[in-house]
Amino acid sequence: MNADSQRHRLRPTTMLFSKADFISNPLTAPMRARHRGVSRRAVLAGLGGLVGVAGLPGGARAQDGAVARIAPTDGVVEELPSDVTSDQLFDWLTTQAETRATRAYQPPHRGTGFAKALDFDDYRMIQFDADHARWAGSDALFRLHAYHLGWLFEEPVAIYELADGQVSPMRFGPDDFRYHGDAREKVGAVESFPGVAGFRLNYPLNAADRMDELIAFQGASYFRALGRGSTYGISARGLAVNTAGPNGEEFPVFTAFYVERPAPGARTVTVHATLDSRSVTGAYRFVIQPGNATRIDVTARLFFRADVERLGIAPLTSMYLFAEGNRAQFDDYRKQVHDSNGLSITRAGGDRLWRALNNPSRLATSFFAEPGLEGFGLYQRDRAFADYQDAEAHYQDRPSVEVTPTSDWGPGKVVLVEIPTDLEVNDNIVAFWTPDAAPRAGEARSYAYSLSWGDLPPNADGELAYVLETRTGPGGVSGVAEADRTSRGRKFVVDFEGGMLGSAAPEDEIEPVVSISRGKIEHIALSRIDGTQIWRLVIDAAPEGAAAMELVAHLTGYGRKLSETWLYRWMNLA
Repeated sequence: MNADSQRHRLRPTTMLFSKADFISNPLTAPMRARHRGVSRRAVLAGLGGLVGVAGLPGGARAQDGAVARIAPTDGVVEELPSDVTSDQLFDWLTTQAETRATRAYQPPHRGTGFAKALDFDDYRMIQFDADHARWAGSDALFRLHAYHLGWLFEEPVAIYELADGQVSPMRFGPDDFRYHGDAREKVGAVESFPGVAGFRLNYPLNAADRMDELIAFQGASYFRALGRGSTYGISARGLAVNTAGPNGEEFPVFTAFYVERPAPGARTVTVHATLDSRSVTGAYRFVIQPGNATRIDVTARLFFRADVERLGIAPLTSMYLFAEGNRAQFDDYRKQVHDSNGLSITRAGGDRLWRALNNPSRLATSFFAEPGLEGFGLYQRDRAFADYQDAEAHYQDRPSVEVTPTSDWGPGKVVLVEIPTDLEVNDNIVAFWTPDAAPRAGEARSYAYSLSWGDLPPNADGELAYVLETRTGPGGVSGVAEADRTSRGRKFVVDFEGGMLGSAAPEDEIEPVVSISRGKIEHIALSRIDGTQIWRLVIDAAPEGAAAMELVAHLTGYGRKLSETWLYRWMNLA
């Protein structure tokens, strides 16, 4: 993998440990930090993030009641009038994006000097000084920390502040940071920095007297956020271009951020961003509201320089290594290892699909055409420590993320990409929505949606039962030697819980509805597990040849559908 791919695939993280912790998958997005021998929470609490520092291209200046902006990608100076409102700023950024789309693409400028001199070991020894956080000492509930250029992050990103109608650059210098080891010597005697690698916002999310990290933007168009009680896991992106396509993926980058200074006591903060790549430019607005489930309202205005084969709106990136469905492939003391274990799709009218995730033997791409899509997301449903037995990673606390369109997206499909991996440091799951009509050069499009980050209980509506767990094993009678098995198929065990199904008696006429593609159903059984409200569906199925077998099932009773629809893809390993 080359440096460009590494840089664009690194998730924003405040936890950097060893070079071996950063391993990327050749097809999916960012790399992950996996610590060794130290609590992730302890690192966050004790170090406050092992990355820091920001800067700004030195050409930004005030002149004649306007701020002169130097676009980081093409060096063209644009004038922004003074006394702008939030909406006017977003409209101005939209105009600039539209103009940039008519110009030839210029790759982002790479840092020189100290930015190139800082390797991984140096970069992990640079820490932002929390006492220098922007808005510290004010009545604002948010604090802004910035990330240093260097190591994989060589592309300058500008940060501006909108306050009292004026847009001005946020500037940072060496005095804003704490350097350890010989990192300060490599930075040298500089007074200002040529750029920024990103930033994070802190907020009293879990306790009134503690500023917790809330959201971070670092590396390409990646960002990730937390709900109350969450730890970092899944990431989002501003845009995905040609993911898992035959011609290679393109990584649009956020080139500048415009952060609105929060009003005293305000519980929301607004961030604007500009986006650029070879095929597309864009203006983004993020309205961030912390809470049990942190909500981010996103508006994306896009302008296309070139045709795009597959556009990914609201892309999510996560990790699934193993769970009950494929645990036999991993010799591990832990019961499960994943940041997400299923793709949830809410259909028009409120019906739900649950596609249990898998770690396939080969690249798998699934498409879900849903007219009138109400939402989709990657969920972490197992919420007990006992489900994982990982005292360091705390996978039970990883947030789920739900995407809800808030504008008319038109016809399209939810896309799920599952990539084989044998390491939990690889983010191997990608989900996004793609329009049926691919964008063409010269076209403009706008999309609005919300992202909810947090626990997100699966049966919040109290109506449909949800899929509690998916297990698989050899087909036929369980517990016999392989030589004595009468079936060469596969057994799928699906547990449903909640909703009206939870109060159904064992003697009630609850019926499974099961279908299969590229396979044959050998046996179906449904029963309620004694002493619980869980209904267990057991399906024995045999694949046809080497093709992937697709299974679909739900439960009915009392003249209505009682559960969400379970979907699963199984690949024959033979």
